[in-house]
Amino acid sequence: MSSTTRVLFDEPGPRARRQIQVATAVSLLAIAGVIYLAVARFADSGQLAAAKWSIFTTPLVRTFLWEGFVNTMKLTVVSGLIALPLGILFALLRLAHNKIARWLGTAYVEVFRSVPLLLLVLMFVLALPPLGVNLPIFWKICVPIVMCNAAILAEIFRAGVNALPKGQLEASLAIGLTYWQAMRLVIFPQSIRLIVPALVTQLVSLLKDSTLGYAASFPELLRTANVLTARTHTLIQVYIVISLIYVIINLLLSYLARVLERRLNRTRVSSAGREGGAIEDTPVGGVLPMETAPGGAIMR
Repeated sequence: MSSTTRVLFDEPGPRARRQIQVATAVSLLAIAGVIYLAVARFADSGQLAAAKWSIFTTPLVRTFLWEGFVNTMKLTVVSGLIALPLGILFALLRLAHNKIARWLGTAYVEVFRSVPLLLLVLMFVLALPPLGVNLPIFWKICVPIVMCNAAILAEIFRAGVNALPKGQLEASLAIGLTYWQAMRLVIFPQSIRLIVPALVTQLVSLLKDSTLGYAASFPELLRTANVLTARTHTLIQVYIVISLIYVIINLLLSYLARVLERRLNRTRVSSAGREGGAIEDTPVGGVLPMETAPGGAIMR
């Protein structure tokens, strides 16, 4: 069991491990039973007939689904690329020593973490156009997603910074770095290693937020599914395919998170090996403490 897991809970003993194995087996059997019943009901009602699924062999339908997929990914990528630096900015504002900057960052984060995303989307779609603020359809969805996700990402970055030992910042200031230099060169690079899984999880959430595009009739995957079901009357088949597409995308993002985490850990291990330092387990997920030379200077 990894040190990170041991931080979350104590390593189970033999009896607890047997209970976990039994509970896992029972859960898998229950899930398999539910899937079997669902498939049996679909078969009895004719939903598994080849004619019901033949629409996906039609080039027009495949092209329509592909366009919905491209629009979904475009909305996700653009929103993520804008929300990420904004999240860093508001995290820095919340961590600033200046009270006004800290108040502004806190106010933004607390407000937009609390406001439902759908409410913001409806404001951009219904409330703002009569007031003269009429954005293109894409941005009516993208801007609300960015506003909410920037607040959540700010908290993720702030949590990563606060998870580091305070000695990291104190040591950086002691060698002559300014506060912002210390954040840019020492604190943030280390905190990124801690929050990679959380960042990818938020990216998955951002992908699911793109489904609110239906509120503005933006042709993303869910809107595409609605149009297809209305035209082909194959609701079950279309939504199963759309669900599988989302599952595949999320699995790929999860795989990306594992790859990034392994590479960051490998880089950390190799850097520590070159500097001759020992790798120690820490409560903050494996962040290395800064080493000191015999004369007291801090080594990086």
